[in-house]
Order: sequence, then structure tokens, then C-alpha cells
Amino acid sequence: MPRGLCLVRPAIKLVGMSLRRDRREFLFGLGATLGTVAFNAMLRGEEPRSDTGPLSPKPQQVPAKAKACIWLSMAGGPSHLDTFDPKPKLDELHLKEFQRQDKFASAMASGKRYYVKSPFRFRRVGESGLEMCEHFAHLAKVADELCVYKGCVAESIDHPTANYHINTGNRFGGDPAVGSWVSYGLGTLNADLPSFVVLPEVTYPQGGSANWSNGFLPAHHQGTPLRATGSPLLDLTPPGHVTRDDQRANLDLLASLNRDHHTRHPQHDELAARMESYELAYRMQSVVPDLIDLGQETQHTLDAYGLGVEPTDTFGRRCLLARRLIEKGVRFVQVYAEGWDSHDYLERSHSRRIEATDKPIAALIADLKQRGMLDETLVVWGGEFGRSPDNGIRSGGIAYGRDHNAKAMAMWMAGGGVRAGHVVGATDEIGASAVECVHPIRDLHVTILRLLGLDDNKLTYFYGGRFKQLSQIGGSAIPELIG
Repeated sequence: MPRGLCLVRPAIKLVGMSLRRDRREFLFGLGATLGTVAFNAMLRGEEPRSDTGPLSPKPQQVPAKAKACIWLSMAGGPSHLDTFDPKPKLDELHLKEFQRQDKFASAMASGKRYYVKSPFRFRRVGESGLEMCEHFAHLAKVADELCVYKGCVAESIDHPTANYHINTGNRFGGDPAVGSWVSYGLGTLNADLPSFVVLPEVTYPQGGSANWSNGFLPAHHQGTPLRATGSPLLDLTPPGHVTRDDQRANLDLLASLNRDHHTRHPQHDELAARMESYELAYRMQSVVPDLIDLGQETQHTLDAYGLGVEPTDTFGRRCLLARRLIEKGVRFVQVYAEGWDSHDYLERSHSRRIEATDKPIAALIADLKQRGMLDETLVVWGGEFGRSPDNGIRSGGIAYGRDHNAKAMAMWMAGGGVRAGHVVGATDEIGASAVECVHPIRDLHVTILRLLGLDDNKLTYFYGGRFKQLSQIGGSAIPELIG
């Protein structure tokens, strides 16, 4: 029997909503009744309800280690060879002509190429003795919280397709992001906030907003990006002449009209999702301004994250906001840091990227632990692929940088039930290919879901004539990563 057929029976209960049988979702989407209840509850000072509607909390499918996830996306492909996977052999081979191996293919394999050693020194840090680039001055202090994984392999060496793959499991885009699957499987712990929030830089990563798309899942599972400059959300503050009562009346009138339309066109499920987005936006106007007010934090916390100074201020703000979002019940927060695509001037560019992110990331881990949140928050760090041990000739000379490499990359996790203070997997002596505990990205995704209490074989959605899942064709959790 084909493996996909085995997914049908255990998935039926979970995908019931997708089969248009859930009247409660429809009523919540219309918003005329539950939206009013939420508004009146806020006026009375009650806690926001989160036990009804399409984003209501759902039971875990398997025993969970974590309740939420913060994914630190280092867009551009950080070099494993210059961060967490040192290769002394490259010191011996430096500037010698690269001897191509059949199992290794870099992004630009034509022409003469030369081995390139790391411009950085490495040292062992923490009681665990993890090897780490010298520029990670702050991350070294929390090294014993990390589980470094060197066995993950990608399938693409182009940024857009690689981003889609690491974020959605599909190199061609169009499928739901990991955060969307988590939102679909677990819901939110706060009805006034989205379940999946994205904190990008001003410039979106290659592939754009499709990296946090809901794909074929209902629209309310799409990632909600908060802008890096100005108001985090457009129209967060209504015009001065529009009161909350005016907004409520407008939404109720619109819900009434849409209810009539849905009666005539019951096949238009998108309508319910759109109404829910209106209601959520309405509720967020009361919650988000307070949430993004980082002035509520102590000066010690602001300093720890590197706020108010360069180059850590902007990324530090996003890391601190990520902690506040998780604290308020958001399930999945993705924080982007661009600029890791170092084909040339690797020493300068990578050292600057590390300097901008090192202190905020270390502060995030320490802050979560100090607040008792690290055990139930999974933190993931990584890019879309690794880098090559060689490079070619540019501008008349050998470029001191690295090309793209899908066959070797380094990631790390912290908190959320991972094996703290461990290194899992390994690459060969020049860092060209993963050789121990080798797993594709789909197994990494399955592992993340498992730590959050979700089973990839049960977390399915009926679309296009079959039950679909994040892993595409099924995968296995990586037991070596789980504590």
C-alpha cells in the first residue's frame, strides 16, 4: 500500500475544519457575535478569550517538550566553516587548487577554484567544550544551552528556492510555512494576537513573503510580519475621528452583509477567514501598542540586548520583541538577520554579521532562562544552506569568500527539550559534505514539530485530492537532537 494512504485515517479528525464542516469556525469568522463578546470583555477588564474560533488552542498530538518556537533565520547562508565547524585541514590546503570531489558540488563549479581557510580563530567554550568562532564573545557564555547540529543537508543552492525549502519544505514555494503548520496544529494562547509572527528586516529575504505564507491552509495561519521601521502594522492606530464604538458598529454591519452573502454562496470559505482577520486586527489595536513598548523593560534588559547602540540595536529590538510575543502567547516567531551571503570579503562581512547578532541572541537565551521560559521555548538558529571550502577568481584574484553549499551546513537549537551542550553530526575534513547523522531538511522539520507536540503524520490537511503534510513525503524525527 502506498505510504500516503496510511495517512488518511489518523488525519480525519484534524482536517475536519478543512472539509467545511465546522460551524463554529464560520460563526467566529463572521465576528458579529464573538467579536462583540471579546470587545465587551476588554471593556470589563477580563482576560481575552482564546478557547473558541479557528485559532483556539488545540491539544498536542504527542508529549511536548516546548510550547512555542523562536526561529532565528540567518538569511544568505552563514558559513559553517567560519562559525561552528572549524576545519584545520583547510589551513594546510589554503590557496592550493581545489580538487573536486564527485560528492561535492558548489554553486560555481566551473573554472579554477582554490581552497580557502577560515580567517577566524576558534576556541572551545563552556563546560561542554563546543567549538565556536572567536567573534561569538557573548554566545560563548550560553554555549552549554546549545545543541549544534552539523548533519543537516539541503537540496538547493539558489537563495529563493533554498529559503522556500527551509521555511516550507517545498523548494518551489506555495506551501505553508513551518510557523503556519504550528499555528494550524496548536492555535494561539492569546486570542488578541496572531499565532505566527514574523520580524523581518526592512528588505525581505529572497523569495519575499512566500517564506511565511499559509499556502493551502486557511488564511488566518499566515505569518503576520511586523515592519522593521515606523509603525509595526499599517493603520494600527485608527484616525482620530473614528472611535472604538464606530469600528465595532462597522464590523457588525459588515458581518451582517457577509452573512447574507455566505448564505447565497456557501462555497466561499475565504470570506470567513477575511472577517476573522478584520476582527483580529481590531483586537490587536488594543494589544500591540503596549506589546511593542520596549520602554517597559528595565535598563538592564535593554542593555543586555544591545539596544541604543550600534550595530546591535535593530536586531536586538527584534529579539526582545520575540521574547515578549512568546510571553504573550504567540506560538511561532521568526526573526530575520540578512547579509550572510559572503562570496567575497568573508572576514569583514561575517565578523560584522556576528557582531550585530551575537549579543542579542545570547541575551535572548539568558533572558528566557532567567524567566523560566527556556525549557518550554525552542530556539532555532540557521540559514538556508552552508558554504563551500573553496572559491574561484574574481576581480583578477582569488576571492577570500565562499560559495553556496547544500551538502553541509551548521544549525543549533536551544531550550525546548533539545540535548543542551552537545554536538550532533559531523562534516568531512574540509567541510564539503555532512558525513555523520545525516538528515534532510524534512527530518529537521519533523523534529521541530515533535518537540512542539505535533506529529507530522497526523498534522495533515486535505488539499488537491490528498492529505498533505509539512514533510511533503513523510520524515523521521532526529532522536540525537532530543534530550
